[in-house]
Amino acid sequence: MTTRREESDGRIVPEGRRKVVPTAETPRGGRATTASDMAGQLGLFPETAATPQGAGDVAEAGQAVRARRPVPKSGGTTQSGLPAMTMEEVTSEANLREAFEEVARNHGAPGPDGQTIEHVREHLDELVAKLSRSLNDGSYSPGRIRRVWIPKPGGGERGLGIPDVVDRLVQQAVHRVLSGHYEPEFHPSSHGFRPGRSCHTAIAEAKGYIEAGYEWLVDLDVEKFFDRVHHQRLLARLEQRIADRRLLDLIRRMLKAKVVMPDGVVVNTEEGVPQGGPLSPLLSNIVLDELDRELARRGHRFVRYADDCNIYVRSKHAGQRVMASVVDFIARRLRLKVNAAKSAVARPRDRHFLGFTLRRESQDGHVEVVLSRRTEERFSRRIVEMTPRTMGQTLKLCINRLNVYLRGWLGFFGPSCTGNVRWQLQALDAHLRRRLRAIVLKQWRRRRSIVPRLIKLGSRPKTAWRTVYEGRKGLWALSHAPTVEHALSKTFIVERGLESLDARYAKMRQVIAPAQLALKLG
Repeated sequence: MTTRREESDGRIVPEGRRKVVPTAETPRGGRATTASDMAGQLGLFPETAATPQGAGDVAEAGQAVRARRPVPKSGGTTQSGLPAMTMEEVTSEANLREAFEEVARNHGAPGPDGQTIEHVREHLDELVAKLSRSLNDGSYSPGRIRRVWIPKPGGGERGLGIPDVVDRLVQQAVHRVLSGHYEPEFHPSSHGFRPGRSCHTAIAEAKGYIEAGYEWLVDLDVEKFFDRVHHQRLLARLEQRIADRRLLDLIRRMLKAKVVMPDGVVVNTEEGVPQGGPLSPLLSNIVLDELDRELARRGHRFVRYADDCNIYVRSKHAGQRVMASVVDFIARRLRLKVNAAKSAVARPRDRHFLGFTLRRESQDGHVEVVLSRRTEERFSRRIVEMTPRTMGQTLKLCINRLNVYLRGWLGFFGPSCTGNVRWQLQALDAHLRRRLRAIVLKQWRRRRSIVPRLIKLGSRPKTAWRTVYEGRKGLWALSHAPTVEHALSKTFIVERGLESLDARYAKMRQVIAPAQLALKLG
């Protein structure tokens, strides 16, 4: 028997039995639509919040201090039938050498010690032997991590941590051993940092839920997740599967590695995982797998990519109830905080997920995947950066640089988009051509030299003179004038090598569509 609340939430409850733990009631009414209403290497770690275990451990006057309770361990994974993860697996010569090759393929920058990948390669034979001995006898000590700040697309900065090349080698070696044990056990609705999965598989799963009628989503964003991972909880999770204390101690030392800030100040690490290191994606999934298992236990339909999680329900009220319950679980059990400003209960068409917006078309009811407004704005800003009118390069060189970017950009976003995205791509193409027209006008320098060139390209003399000299237009305004658009037409730009996003996407769909039809359904 399924209750009305379970139908509203869209939860899946096996027939013949009820959930072990009932869903907690939350107050009805009000306008709780957002989290705030209801209540790569790593950017490192602000201070840990005081008394993270709560105020219950603080003794009042005249009372004895109660013993601190151990961190709870979740039962999301089992050990049965799995071989042990040991330091010997990590330190085998084959594993260390393959780990180095994987690090080298990423072409990373040097860490605080300044050693490059090529320098390490020259001494690899000697290094592998030394690393194997020091890791096995416990004398290995991770170096410091270099902090680098990069701009975030939505504003602000994100901190990355760049370990030394040798430390990245060790992290990759540990990752190779752990991933074989943990990866098969992760929930299928987790798509971030996993082999064979990507944002495209996440979008496909989300689209399926909306098509099935789950047209409200609980959009959760964990605030500064990589900076605030609780070390004790993470290590407790690892202890459930790893019996070798040497391996656990190695991971602990990696988590505690000190950070060198850009101004040279050295900072201790008390929480968080070093985002940017090879091991951090796996550790983040191990932490958030507990959330995945809890959502699955409750029967929710959800999609998670790293610290972005969308839960799909049938009604706004169900979404508000689920939001309150899950935010409480994340804070109480995982000791993390949901970003209230970025989390909300809303229709999918009003939210940005992995660069896309999903919406149901009113005419035929099918679900479209299009570029989100934020993605279009980022694209436009990037194009402006790549097409300054004072760049001092030829138009051909500018177009060649643009084509490289456009191929990569469309290669990422194109596969998940559906047919209705073409009007967006056509608008972006038009913006690109206007930017290039402004560059051409700038290279023609003076107005008296612009007019003859427009006439040579087919404009009427009287119209060309009037367009250029009337109203004292700037180059950007002039680039949108009909006379200039006619002379520096789409054909003019394409003949000089610019690739059209719309045309390239149309060819991409011709290749993708037959492959999709060949997939086995059901």
